[in-house]
Order: sequence, then structure tokens, then C-alpha cells
Amino acid sequence: MLHRHLPIRASLLLAALVFTTPAWSADAIHKETVELTAGQAALSVKGKIKGYATAEYTLAGKAGQTLGVKLKTNQRSNYFNLRQAGQEDALFIGSSGGNSYEATLPADGEYTVQVYLMRNAARRNAVASYSLEMRLRN
Repeated sequence: MLHRHLPIRASLLLAALVFTTPAWSADAIHKETVELTAGQAALSVKGKIKGYATAEYTLAGKAGQTLGVKLKTNQRSNYFNLRQAGQEDALFIGSSGGNSYEATLPADGEYTVQVYLMRNAARRNAVASYSLEMRLRN
């Protein structure tokens, strides 16, 4: 009699595993499009992230323009990455490159600056207040 219920129990367990949402998937991603014009004063945005949450700022750039990004933060485990749309590898990884970036953009298109906390701070649910300064030059 007990063996007849094993397939039902196994099915329920499998359903629970498949339909359970991992805790980290519920973390917020703040997405914002920013308008940068070459030659204008730097654009500064302020924000806060907590735990595994991230903030993503997307901007349009052209090949040959110089993009500068600087992060000021109260949390030493707070960094940013820079990604070019359609590319798998990041152009810049803050955890190894620091909190400032300046380089010539390789192609026309969208670029995303992703602000995040390193895992050591994220798993403690740390909070980072930051200011992100972005500038585009011809």
C-alpha cells in the first residue's frame, strides 16, 4: 500500500522543486535610460542598492566617442560593470578595474552601466548609497 503513494510523493516533490522560485531571483533590478550628449556636463545619478539588487543605467553611444564613468559610494564592496549591447563579455569589470572608467567606445549602440554589490556584502544584505557620474565626449 505504501509503494502506491511513492509516485505521487515523488511527483509532488518534483513539482515543488520546479515551481519554487529561488530567493535570489526576487531581487530588484532598477533599470533607467539616461540621455547623454557629447560635450555636455557630466550627468550624475544617485541611488541605493541592497543585497543582491542592482541598478542598470542604459545610454546610447557612438564609435569613437569617449565614455567616462565614476562611482562614489559609502560601501567598499560596491562596484559597476560596463556592458555593450549584444556582447557577452563586459567592457569593464569594476571589481578588478576600480570605480572609474574612461575609454573610447568600440561601436555605435547601447551601453549599460550595472551597479552592484560584491557577493560578500550582498549575502549580508548590506546597503550601498552611491553617486554615478557619466560623461560622453567626441
